[in-house]
Amino acid sequence: MKYLHTMVRVSDLDASLRFYTLLGLREVRRMDSEAGRFTLVFLAAPDDAERSAAERAPEVELTYNWDPEDYGGGRNFGHLAYAVDDVYAACRRLMEGGVTINRPPRDGRMAFVRSPDGISVELLQKGAALAPAEPWASMPNTGVW
Repeated sequence: MKYLHTMVRVSDLDASLRFYTLLGLREVRRMDSEAGRFTLVFLAAPDDAERSAAERAPEVELTYNWDPEDYGGGRNFGHLAYAVDDVYAACRRLMEGGVTINRPPRDGRMAFVRSPDGISVELLQKGAALAPAEPWASMPNTGVW
């Protein structure tokens, strides 16, 4: 398992970028999604820039949703993200330990679970996505992540 990033939702991308760059972080990449109506900006600390370029980690992901949204109840903090060797095995181990899989890895690539304190954790398959497999492929979402 490898730590990837922490996601934070922002309501004013320019103000947030000013803050995080003043803090010392640098923008390392950006993605705009017309279909999803959001912008992702990934930031890294100067001492992590080389590792960020090679591994896309460790980073802070700023998520700016183009349509206004209220981030009450702590929704502005998004999630922790980890790359795992086998997303199906990781989810199976968590389920056997009594953890609810909120967003199953139907695509063989991504799943979400929550910590006991409600912190969302994203599990991403290292490398290429695994072939879709049951029970994951037909498992519905549970709750929110």
